[in-house]
Amino acid sequence: MADPQIKFEDGASYERMMGVWSRLAGEVFLDWLKLPSGLRVIDIGCGNGAFTELLVERCAPAEVLGIDPSPGQLAFALERHKANVARFQQGDAMALPFGEKQFDVATMALVIFFVPDPVKGVAEMARVVRPGGTIAAYAWDMLGGGFPWNKIQVEMRAMGQKTPLPPSASASRLEALIELWAGAGLEAVETREITVERSFPDFDVFWATATLGPSIAPTIAAMPPADAELLKSRVRAKLPPDSAGRITYSSRANAVKGRVPK
Repeated sequence: MADPQIKFEDGASYERMMGVWSRLAGEVFLDWLKLPSGLRVIDIGCGNGAFTELLVERCAPAEVLGIDPSPGQLAFALERHKANVARFQQGDAMALPFGEKQFDVATMALVIFFVPDPVKGVAEMARVVRPGGTIAAYAWDMLGGGFPWNKIQVEMRAMGQKTPLPPSASASRLEALIELWAGAGLEAVETREITVERSFPDFDVFWATATLGPSIAPTIAAMPPADAELLKSRVRAKLPPDSAGRITYSSRANAVKGRVPK
């Protein structure tokens, strides 16, 4: 069952837990978009600015405006940003505080499954982008095993533990993204899968990183200590290290892009 209580408030914890993953997938995503320089971009659900920084570094935009509901995440994003290209503002993806046709591009990085009404969220993206502009997103394939911490969630379920999902987890599937973009009247809709790989020095670093997340940490904290240790050992068995002790595995995201009709 979807759990709307998954919230990210700590930018530093998010950076350790998801920032690296976000940038790995974001680099592939931006290479695919091939955005020209000098554009005005709105980054919806910018979080702690991990993807926003990629936009600035790789796309040379004229301006990026990051929108997120979390003051803590926005504070981290503002502190990390040094290029004086991005601005950050608190806001709701389903009611963007802007008039029509103000941006050239709207992006959502790992966000669409957190939007309570994805149809409304995509409509808002299209509303604030000029005709001919780009609407694009990527999201972990939450129901298809693509989430970076999926192996922990699988073992939790095997032990009878609930694993909270974002409120719109089904929106992360490729077919759902196609339907959302086409339903918003966007043209030239394309999708692709993005597979990325990350390494951790050892299992303990992996575990400490993975268990920072708000969809996992509260569940483990509520488990009896013996069950929590059993969960850890079950996950360890599914992630054998290499000869140097490193833990390496891949995660998968789905991406979509489309054009606002002229």
